[in-house]
Amino acid sequence: MNKSETIQPLPLAAPAAPGALRAWATGAARGFMTHVLPPLVIIGLFLLVWQALGTRPGAALPAPSKVVQDTWELIAHPWYDHGGNDVGIAWQLLASLKRVAYGYSLAVLVGVSLGVLVGQSTWALRGLDPLFQVLRTVPPLAWLPISLAGFRDGSPSAIFVIFITSIWPIIINTSIGIRNIPEDYRNVAKVIRLNGVEYFAKIMLPAAAPFIFSGLRIGVGLSWLAIIAAEMLIGGVGIGFFIWDAWNSSRISDIILALVYVGLVGFALDRIVAFIGRKVTRGTSAS
Repeated sequence: MNKSETIQPLPLAAPAAPGALRAWATGAARGFMTHVLPPLVIIGLFLLVWQALGTRPGAALPAPSKVVQDTWELIAHPWYDHGGNDVGIAWQLLASLKRVAYGYSLAVLVGVSLGVLVGQSTWALRGLDPLFQVLRTVPPLAWLPISLAGFRDGSPSAIFVIFITSIWPIIINTSIGIRNIPEDYRNVAKVIRLNGVEYFAKIMLPAAAPFIFSGLRIGVGLSWLAIIAAEMLIGGVGIGFFIWDAWNSSRISDIILALVYVGLVGFALDRIVAFIGRKVTRGTSAS
């Protein structure tokens, strides 16, 4: 090495550009103002009004502060298990979710299959659509006595109520999606000579997926509504039975807490199905 040559130090990594940090902070603030702040403001105002009304003399319902005070043990220890039906609210929700999972899964399998049949076949549409239109107007709880008579057990009866309640929007939306497949898609399938399985997997389902997932979102909401009502009557473990038992024991604060959890779980179920729908349909399903 020549003595006149000197070893140059390696350049240090350049710090993040201040402009990029400002852009990120601006985007985060804009997202907070757009998506987080509005619901926080509305919820805060709602709680203030509820607190004011609940603390008046002779108020029929407890204020939020009273609800938290009365139900703190349920909030702090949701997984306790003292045997039998004396379990924490998390176990009650889990029991209801298991029934919903069974009933809703059956509704998805049968509903999508029948929707494809009705959408593909004019004869099936004319024969089955009047029956579907009549049965879908029957209230969920009207099916419970029939299901109890047939199954002679509370849990399968509740699953049947979930199934029969949530299947109709799945059938209807799937059939609409199948009937709205562009004719060009059908012609391409004929040209390249797709068989039935290939046509179903490559043409039919992708084209109808936005309609199918719209029906699935409606169906999961109806499933959660149906199980709450059914469990009030069949008894046992479940959030619906918890609400009814709290009413019989005049525990109004427990009922309000359960309703909050019911709403949060229902919202989460809807968001999960919507998220899967966006991934499967690449953002074309209804938001």
